[in-house]
Amino acid sequence: MFVKVCGLSTPESIREAVDAGADAVGFVLTASPRAVSPAHVAQLLADVPDGVTAVGVFRHEPVADAVAIARAASLQWIQLHGDRTREDVMTGHDAGMKVIRAVTMDAPPDAFEDWGEDLLLVDAAVPGSGESWDYGSMRDKGLDSRKWLLAGGLDPANVAEAARAAGAWGVDVSSGVEQSRGIKDLAKIRAFVTAAKA
Repeated sequence: MFVKVCGLSTPESIREAVDAGADAVGFVLTASPRAVSPAHVAQLLADVPDGVTAVGVFRHEPVADAVAIARAASLQWIQLHGDRTREDVMTGHDAGMKVIRAVTMDAPPDAFEDWGEDLLLVDAAVPGSGESWDYGSMRDKGLDSRKWLLAGGLDPANVAEAARAAGAWGVDVSSGVEQSRGIKDLAKIRAFVTAAKA
């Protein structure tokens, strides 16, 4: 099970995620209580070892802007939320970036097609809400042969069952491992990664 821990902002939270076995860490580079600056991310990357993927998260920014900000942060992966097109994915790739395309679970059917992204992420209807949803509904989306991440409302207590129900290749968490909005709980990070990997 591929595990991404998102919304990290301190060396301690990164080290906890990495030590617990996380495969990827995410940095929010868009308006959010979890936002960090590109310069801060560039510093935090000192705690991200080779083999762990570091991702910059964007919401409505044009892809060219996301690419520029990601480069300023020394990142090679961008995660694109919001209304996106196949051309957006291509633009990211043409700029030398790896692309995670995020969609909500209630997106139209064509949004779940393979647009050439490196990973698809399926989030709750209201991303960032922390609300759980009908993860089993993902079985009908035709993603069985794809690499995709389940997100939205996941926490250490429900991640294993949610991933099984959805048939997910990987999982992504942010609010589910926080003690308060934007502040990570190190014990919850470890518990989440452990539960997902088990």
